[in-house]
Amino acid sequence: MTAKLGSAISDKIIQLIAAPAGVNSSLAALSAADSAPAAALDMARVCAQNVAADLMERSGAVNYPAVNVYCEKIVNALTEKSRSFSGSARMTVEVRHSQDRLDGLQDTLELYVDAVTQTLSASRGDWGDGMFYGGGYEVSFAAVKHGGRNFIQTAKVAFEIGVSRN
Repeated sequence: MTAKLGSAISDKIIQLIAAPAGVNSSLAALSAADSAPAAALDMARVCAQNVAADLMERSGAVNYPAVNVYCEKIVNALTEKSRSFSGSARMTVEVRHSQDRLDGLQDTLELYVDAVTQTLSASRGDWGDGMFYGGGYEVSFAAVKHGGRNFIQTAKVAFEIGVSRN
C-alpha cells in the first residue's frame, strides 16, 4: 500500500503543477513583476522520480528547468485507529535550473521555486482520495555546481501530506 500511496500523491502533485492555475500561471505573474522573466515550464520536464542530476544527464538529453516530484518518507502513525493507513507522507518537489552563466542563476531558480510554492499554497486543503495538505513547506537551496549547460543549481520544496485511507 505504501508504494502505491507515494505514487498516487506524486501524480496528484504533478496534476496541480500542470493545471491551468498551476506553476506556469504563477510564473507568469511573478515574471511580470520581475525585470528578468523566466521561461514557462515545459510540462514534459516534470516527472515523478528521485534521481540525481548528474545521473539524469548521463542517461540522456536533459532540458532545464526540470522538476522532479517524489516521496521521501511515509509514516503510518495510526492516528485514526479504524483506518488501515492514517499518517503522513513527506513529499519533495525538486527544481533544477541550468544556464551558461552564473549571473542570474539563483534569481531564476528562485522564481521557479516561488511559482511552485504559490501553487502549493493555493492548493491547501482536501485533495481527495484521503489526502490533505495543510499548507506548510520547507525550501532548501543547494550550491551551484558544474553541470547542465555549464552551471546547475537545485532547490527542494519539502512538505507533508496528511493521509487517511482504508
